Amino acid sequence: MDFLQSIDWMQLLRCFVVGGLICIIGQILIDKTKLTSARILVIFVTAGVILGALGIYQYVIDFAGCGATVPLLGFGANLAKGAITEAQTSGLLGAFIGGVKASAGGITAAIFFGYIASLIAKPKIKKQ
Repeated sequence: MDFLQSIDWMQLLRCFVVGGLICIIGQILIDKTKLTSARILVIFVTAGVILGALGIYQYVIDFAGCGATVPLLGFGANLAKGAITEAQTSGLLGAFIGGVKASAGGITAAIFFGYIASLIAKPKIKKQ
């Protein structure tokens, strides 16, 4: 039971609340707009890239940990961070390859688990 004492419960709460708020925003966009899931995905990733490039999203990551890095906003911020870092070391070409290089693990996991989910799930088309 010593492992229960080593858990940072406040960090766990912050992670849950921030991740949950991001999910709530996504669910509101799904329920209250006619935006498709693909457009919402693009909005979240683009917002993450912009907030990450401006350095704003790093404060959210520092506060919430995985609650901020796992959602799509975190993916976008990671793309921006990788592109900026690689551009500083490799120039213009680095700006194009840095984001993918920094996010390769997440991209691979998304493809793998997306494939597994496609074997199990029955997709439904959203009614307009």
